[in-house]
Amino acid sequence: MIQQLIDQLTAPNVTTAQALFKLCVAMILGASIGYERKRKGQPAGLRTFSLIALGACLAMLVSIYVCQEYVGLKNGDPGRIAAQVISGIGFLGAGAIIQAKGSVRGLTTAAGIWMSSIIGLAVGVGLYILSAFATLLILFILVQLENIEKRLEMGAESRIIRLKVGGIITELQPYRDVLRRHHGSLVNTYVDYDYSNQTTRLNLVVLLREHTDYVILFRELSAPYPTESIAIANQLS
Repeated sequence: MIQQLIDQLTAPNVTTAQALFKLCVAMILGASIGYERKRKGQPAGLRTFSLIALGACLAMLVSIYVCQEYVGLKNGDPGRIAAQVISGIGFLGAGAIIQAKGSVRGLTTAAGIWMSSIIGLAVGVGLYILSAFATLLILFILVQLENIEKRLEMGAESRIIRLKVGGIITELQPYRDVLRRHHGSLVNTYVDYDYSNQTTRLNLVVLLREHTDYVILFRELSAPYPTESIAIANQLS
């Protein structure tokens, strides 16, 4: 009985029971990836990833069914319809990428969307073990490799720190010392002296870790000189 069930679920021909099972598996695998993304605050979460994997699986099933019923498995090409999923999914991936003032966000989520669609295709052709293992690898990459990056302090980001300081400032070494304590570095400096009001505007181009505590950083940067204002941006405007 069990062997007959396994044979039915892994048969090359599409049946109703087999198709329903594959759709459920694809939905669960997609949801597991979406849960991790939603937990990180990404806009694409459980529903999005579930629908992507489910749709890709259904496209694969339709591809096989068309060849099975109307063309013939030997003469047809089951990959023709499903192949469009890989190229078409780029539309959703682009929507997950946010670009704001030169900072690009969402590349990891976009890659996850692409992988989720391929997992759905793999489930559609009956590669259950491979699909489950690929999902585990994706979760390992998203969770464990991120922890490794944090421990190794990888991933510097370019930022612009804007300061308005009382007086004419000519020595920037105090700022370099503060940035060094926060594992950052000063890349470039733009200075605007206002001699009539005796103020200096500084645009410090810096490299900082992704998880820098900017509240503490701003407090220390405002200490060396009388600071009137301080702000951070992604690029000069």
